[in-house]
Amino acid sequence: MAGTTSSPFSRAVVNAMRKLYPESLADKSFDNTGLLLEAPFDPIRRQMNSALLTIDLTKAVADEAIERNDSIVIAYHPIIFRGLKSLTLSNTQQHTLLRLAAEGISVYCPHTAVDAAPGGLGDWLADIITGTPSSAPSSAEPTPSASKADEDDPFTAPPRPTFRLQHHPSQLDQPLTLSATKHTRAPIIPTSVPGYDPATAGMGRIVRFGSPQPLLTLIQRISLGLGQPKGFPIAIPQDKSIEDISIRSVGICAGSGGHLFGEMKEDVDLLFTGEMSHHEALAAIEQGKVVITLFHSNTERGFLQVLKGQLEEAVGEEWGRIRTEEKGQKGEDSEVLADEGVEIHVSEVDRDPYGIMISKD
Repeated sequence: MAGTTSSPFSRAVVNAMRKLYPESLADKSFDNTGLLLEAPFDPIRRQMNSALLTIDLTKAVADEAIERNDSIVIAYHPIIFRGLKSLTLSNTQQHTLLRLAAEGISVYCPHTAVDAAPGGLGDWLADIITGTPSSAPSSAEPTPSASKADEDDPFTAPPRPTFRLQHHPSQLDQPLTLSATKHTRAPIIPTSVPGYDPATAGMGRIVRFGSPQPLLTLIQRISLGLGQPKGFPIAIPQDKSIEDISIRSVGICAGSGGHLFGEMKEDVDLLFTGEMSHHEALAAIEQGKVVITLFHSNTERGFLQVLKGQLEEAVGEEWGRIRTEEKGQKGEDSEVLADEGVEIHVSEVDRDPYGIMISKD
């Protein structure tokens, strides 16, 4: 229909994201970034001036956005990754998109633009590996107390499960004392985008310490900086023990690092990423490297708290500009333009699909 447009507030959020993390920095060889769903604006049923941040746009996250009546979802991973020949309710992801469109909620996906930008996800992980997290709330749930007699008596209580599934917390908020350890850092693959310094922008990061760091120290930094996960995989050379290993250099990649590490021109002691294949890890430890993985999205989700702070400022400025430029206009947008509020939320239900089964013993 002629004159159909998206919500003015959604446009402010998209403009802010593009200024913070320009789509030109994304790896277009495989990625699909940008405004993937532009929902028409309905002044009769307009959304709140709020955006929801998530790593993955799942049914649970869509329910969250619809319940709060958000204007737009910023989903780090593109929910549309390959070409679509149809949109049907039988496909769960397409079902989610159709539901959001019907509710007037748009979807923006930045992905590798956030990875490559200076001060983005790559640098956040480098800050964790080189800095000292000052505090981290425990994600453990309280366990009801019971006496030994109650546990052993089948007539007073049902048998209790031996294992318990523990997911990484969906929201992380750990203040960091950044870059506390002397080091240098550079992208694994420097950007070739004009206007950006290839020494600071590009895919992945390589950190080189001024002095060797005990592996146990780096494990502690990663644990604190990423919300104290209950456990994560680590691979070391078979002739070494964790206590004896020191690290001089680290290759960093959020998400799945195998392909990017395969293009690395420089040798490093530690590969830090979300996931690698069995054979990639085997090859790495046989070359004398250490591998630490935390499951794919657990290396990404904590950055949403950083993005929240960035967007609160950037969207506030952009929304003020749009309201000033369009102030006084008559028609459908006048009521929404009168609302100066800005809210940015981090999803409470977004999580990696994998959890860890922990023995209660």
